[in-house]
Amino acid sequence: MKLVSWNVNGIRACVKKGFLNYFEEQDADFFCLQETKLQEGQIELDLPGYYQYWNYAERKGYSGTAVFTKHKPLHVTYGLDEGVIEPEGRIITLEYDQFFLVTVYTPNSKRDLARLAERLEWEDKILSYVQELDNRKPVILCGDLNVAHQEIDLKNHKTNHGNSGFTKEEREKMTAFLASGFVDSFRYLYPDRDDAYSWWSYMNKVRERNIGWRIDYFIVSERWKNKIQEAEIHADTMGSDHCPVCLYIKDEDTI
Repeated sequence: MKLVSWNVNGIRACVKKGFLNYFEEQDADFFCLQETKLQEGQIELDLPGYYQYWNYAERKGYSGTAVFTKHKPLHVTYGLDEGVIEPEGRIITLEYDQFFLVTVYTPNSKRDLARLAERLEWEDKILSYVQELDNRKPVILCGDLNVAHQEIDLKNHKTNHGNSGFTKEEREKMTAFLASGFVDSFRYLYPDRDDAYSWWSYMNKVRERNIGWRIDYFIVSERWKNKIQEAEIHADTMGSDHCPVCLYIKDEDTI
């Protein structure tokens, strides 16, 4: 079973930069998007063989998530609470017989940390939500989580301590999330691999020099860690300031 996650930083712009070619090449079972930046009716994607699920933000050109899948789910939930509108469109959950798939676009705490308190509140809510799912069946969670968990997860960690995405508080929330029964699939396979990043600033030649951050993840329930076959970061794929990340799961009786 192959899953891809990508913060496309605007799906309409990404389509103009080759998104569909990459999508077709990957032939994934699940393709999750974050930061789609559109409202319903603003794009029509012809994706034969895929079911499409979109969660739009109320604010135009902002946030939003989507999942494209070959496998029809038992149930789809938008937001953290069934029937409660989540105005920024940051989460979609697909339920299957054997697992839940959750795609998430975590709020950025802002450069001046003006949104840090709100961000930490979000972290508590998402942990509680995913734990409840995990009590029922295993979870695969993916998306732009807007945090570099460890110093190895960004190039210039010494000068970024305390900055948005690398505050003590945000990193501790990720530590607590993983400690509650989940595995960062990439670090599970590659605990010591550095220079593996999924986001780069648009500043001049930053991406060319690979001065990046790893803030896009596939996180898996710990009891499924032995199902993790491979975790990839497709750093050469352009079209966004993020690159896609990919997870392969042993799929005997999974779907």
